[in-house]
Amino acid sequence: MLIRELCVENFTEIPLAVRAGVERIELCDNLAVGGTTASYGVIQQAAEFLAESNSKTTLAVMIRPRGDNFVYNSYELKIMENDCLKAVEAGAQNLVFGALTTENEIDLDIMETLMIAAQGLPVTFHMAFDEISDKKTAIDQLIELGVDKILMHGGTLDQPLATAEIAELVDYASGKISILIGGGVTFENAAKLAEETGTNFVHGTKIIKKEI
Repeated sequence: MLIRELCVENFTEIPLAVRAGVERIELCDNLAVGGTTASYGVIQQAAEFLAESNSKTTLAVMIRPRGDNFVYNSYELKIMENDCLKAVEAGAQNLVFGALTTENEIDLDIMETLMIAAQGLPVTFHMAFDEISDKKTAIDQLIELGVDKILMHGGTLDQPLATAEIAELVDYASGKISILIGGGVTFENAAKLAEETGTNFVHGTKIIKKEI
């Protein structure tokens, strides 16, 4: 079964997503910079809408304090930690975050702190993963941390989805962690790309027809 995660900016598209029957929503703000954390009120309203509509759609919330890189200082870590706690309080069912060192390796200290703040909710490590050189070691680290999913494109977003590389990583992960594919994935090509990469999790802003 294809699990579609619709990336939405703010609350506006959530009723549309529910009507389309998408399996997951990733809620964020400021998609122009790749997505940042939505406000507490938006998260809470989204969670309430999904509950009141008896939707089977699950709500994932982006935790990211700013655009640009994924190397965070102690102040930004505190912001992310608090945002995790508030997102859980507001009704998030999944959290999405990631952090790298200046060497483009996983920042294990920050990830451990944020995993605690996630309070047991499933966590997706976002497309910061594409900047990591040793991806297999990174997969092992994320499994050890208890991360549930990894979102990847397999390279820069101006290039097509790196299906062969992702398929190799899906095989390496061997079901211990799920791989989402994103970046150029649409309702028209999602099934084909999922088959080529060996995953059933697809992610994007165009994963459904917007005229529904």
